[in-house]
Amino acid sequence: MQFAALDSKQIIAGVDEVGRGPLVGNVVAAAVVLDPNNPIEGLADSKKLTEKRRNALNVEILEKSLSWCIASATPAEIDQLNILHASMLAMQRAIEGLKITPDFAYIDGNRCPDLKCASEAVVKGDSKIAEISAASIIAKVARDREMKDLDLLHPEYGFAKHKGYPTALHFEALAKYGPLPQHRRSFKPVKKLLEQS
Repeated sequence: MQFAALDSKQIIAGVDEVGRGPLVGNVVAAAVVLDPNNPIEGLADSKKLTEKRRNALNVEILEKSLSWCIASATPAEIDQLNILHASMLAMQRAIEGLKITPDFAYIDGNRCPDLKCASEAVVKGDSKIAEISAASIIAKVARDREMKDLDLLHPEYGFAKHKGYPTALHFEALAKYGPLPQHRRSFKPVKKLLEQS
């Protein structure tokens, strides 16, 4: 994995989002500015790490980074804007929430949100660039926590297990109990259920 030093004086941020696919909850983005003098071992795409390893790295990233920010777009914003634009909005908010203004941002994926700094989209960036990897880890941990909190309020939906993704278990609960206010109304399975009721 490369460390994104374009030039040693430049402040580089990595940005990633988590939660485009789920039927429920926020889409969560994170921006991270790593400290070149305080490296973190074992950064990787958050999806390739065990939950235990992710949680351990999450603590390290929050402690060692020069700056980090976690931001989100709500189900209402997702329904209003669509998931792509809501993801871009969450990423924008994450960059704007950094305590240090970056000179450059690497964005995971194939497009960049509208930012005040220069940026570049990197496909599979979370497995190529350390800053994006760090952002993917803290975004994933934050979103998983949101799902666990929702699970405590509504255990019958099984959010702690499927994290809101469209699984058989989730579809079953949706059919039985109906959508919650946190469900994304513009997503097909939820929309269909609402039309039927």
